[in-house]
Amino acid sequence: MRSPLSALLLTATVALSLGSTVSSASSSHQAQALHHKRAPAPIPDHANLLHHGCRPIDKRTGLHHNKRQQPSGEGEGQIVGNSAGASGAGYSCDPSKCKLPNCQCASTSPPGGLKPADVPQFIVFTADDAVQTYTVNAVNGFLQHRKNPNGCTPQMSYYTSLSYTNYFNITSLAVEYNYEIADHTMTHVGDPPQNEVSGNLQAINALAGIPYSEIQGFRAPFLNYSVNTLQMLSKMQFEYDTSSTSSIPVTDPNTDAFWPYTLDNGMANDCTAVDGICQGQPKLPGLWEMPMYAIFDDKGAAGPHLMDPWLDGQPNDVLKWMKNTFLDHYNTNRQPFGLYSHPIHLATGYPGLADPTAMINMINSFLDWATTNSSMQNVWIVSNRQVLAYMKNPVPASQLNTLPEFQCGVPQVGHICNGQLANSDLIEHCISDTPGSPLNDAPFFTCYGCANTTPTPDQPNPPQVNNDGTVRTRISSTCATAWWDPIAAKCLCTGSNCAYTDATRAIGPNGQNLTSEPVTNVDGSGSSSTTRDPYTAFNNSHAVPSSRMVSSLIAGIAGLSLVAALGTFML
Repeated sequence: MRSPLSALLLTATVALSLGSTVSSASSSHQAQALHHKRAPAPIPDHANLLHHGCRPIDKRTGLHHNKRQQPSGEGEGQIVGNSAGASGAGYSCDPSKCKLPNCQCASTSPPGGLKPADVPQFIVFTADDAVQTYTVNAVNGFLQHRKNPNGCTPQMSYYTSLSYTNYFNITSLAVEYNYEIADHTMTHVGDPPQNEVSGNLQAINALAGIPYSEIQGFRAPFLNYSVNTLQMLSKMQFEYDTSSTSSIPVTDPNTDAFWPYTLDNGMANDCTAVDGICQGQPKLPGLWEMPMYAIFDDKGAAGPHLMDPWLDGQPNDVLKWMKNTFLDHYNTNRQPFGLYSHPIHLATGYPGLADPTAMINMINSFLDWATTNSSMQNVWIVSNRQVLAYMKNPVPASQLNTLPEFQCGVPQVGHICNGQLANSDLIEHCISDTPGSPLNDAPFFTCYGCANTTPTPDQPNPPQVNNDGTVRTRISSTCATAWWDPIAAKCLCTGSNCAYTDATRAIGPNGQNLTSEPVTNVDGSGSSSTTRDPYTAFNNSHAVPSSRMVSSLIAGIAGLSLVAALGTFML
């Protein structure tokens, strides 16, 4: 049985007190945000994250869109009114037969027969693409100084692609912040082949130590998916997809703003945009669809915006769109409200990016308004993982804190490399001194042993480097990330309160079943208890860091301050 990582972090830790607040020593949003103390893994000049992902700066003509991804305003990730709405879906579901927690009909009404006034209003916060220092700081700047009604810091979902991703950052997102890690393919391709999706799972498991059972969500790059994509996700035992859009306002009688639903009776969104769906197809029992809910401008249904709406207008105008759409959700059936981001566009100090301060302030202003307005109660900032937990077990908002996924705690673990920022001195810095090596283009940090090259769809788990006779051990199927010591190859959990069993999933070659394995995956000699030099080059044993990395680290240490009130840092 799957034991949610968020629940383990609660039961095996000291719980945070309700209503706790960030120290008054840090009053501004920027000061309260957690920042990396050291420089990020170096990225070469040509590897500009602004030109990679769903909304490339130089590709705002919809170069990669499919027919459901027509550009609106600026760039990819936007939508037009491409749904037939509820009346055109040809959807039929018998709620007397389709029952929670395993089946849910597409419906605009809250789950479990609850009245809208009794359910929480969720703000679903998500991020797409590479996980890097800049993007982590960007999302933390919106969330880490906030508290949900139960006193816990908000969670979010990160749909991770692997080009230029720093694997230690993935680990810390999961353990330090309890964010959801989800699949966005390895190299960011729409309508992806199987190895792009399964390879993403394998690489994140091997190099970030995330159990397979914790990577349960998927979003298609460019929101470009097909029936084959959904069927593939079902075979790989994903819990949900979130690639579809709701593009008709909740106030319209024909709205397609359904609460999340299972595909036992087919799709009910994107009916005129994706071939072969709706009219009862595809039937994939148990696979959830989490629609992405559009924000509407002054044109109403003719003016939808989906991802990064702050790129589509002046901050004051976008703030008005967001508030009006949020009020429509809150005052009708309280379907989740989405903030779907590519956080690199909100990254302070990223080379080549125009100053995003006005957009950042606008988004924080919106979140302040939505979560502290006395006229709007029970507003929560959440991940899709939390929304799904709520869908399976809907309770009144007053009881939401009884669900483990909404609780919080701080892992009480020793000095091990597990993603906690206080232990980041144990990470390995993976870079090659071989000219032309892929690792020169995309070096990264990890707790789990440097690979001899960057993962690819054809080789998602490359052999571990073993130049100096010391290796790290990948996470075990019987241990959660927070408790696994990859240096000692030992699980520090000794009680039932932190016991864990990973899932087995059909994601290997030809559908082979895989689960987490405590192996070294070396290409050469075995492991050793010797402490390994944290800087690993791939042609020389005990090699010193390259001059590029040294200068980058020195500049980062000098240029980024530690937030005293929080007493922590991140790489």
